[in-house]
Amino acid sequence: MFIYGKTATNAIAVMSYVAAAAPQRVGSAVIAKTRNISQVLTAKLLTQLASAGFLSGQPGPGGGYTLLKKAGEIRLIDIVGLFEQIDDSSRCPFGSEWCGKQEPCPLHDTINKMTERNRRFLEQTRLSVFQKKTAAPGPAQSRAKTAAKPGK
Repeated sequence: MFIYGKTATNAIAVMSYVAAAAPQRVGSAVIAKTRNISQVLTAKLLTQLASAGFLSGQPGPGGGYTLLKKAGEIRLIDIVGLFEQIDDSSRCPFGSEWCGKQEPCPLHDTINKMTERNRRFLEQTRLSVFQKKTAAPGPAQSRAKTAAKPGK
């Protein structure tokens, strides 16, 4: 069964911040503070994510990281896959000698269903969910702006 761990969780947190800030560049210190992750770990994750082709980094003043791909093109499973084994084999809580060698264990079907749901979630969820949606002002907002303007 694969449920992603702490490193993958932190990588998603880092990537979600970069996606939300796009197209601006953001530095590791800001991400670390905002996401409550150590700056050393944040910098390490950013380097790994850049090496994997998800981020573009620029050193120096005005530098930082930005998405190399569009947020809608990056799935959570792509990020998790850098840090976790996501193969289809599940680990039987009864040990490796049970499932596949004898009848399936009592938890086999439940674990397989959970694993499949987790995989589908990670495959279908893209970084774009972390980006703010800007909607056109509604009628109430337009009236409020008009009422606030001084008359002639």
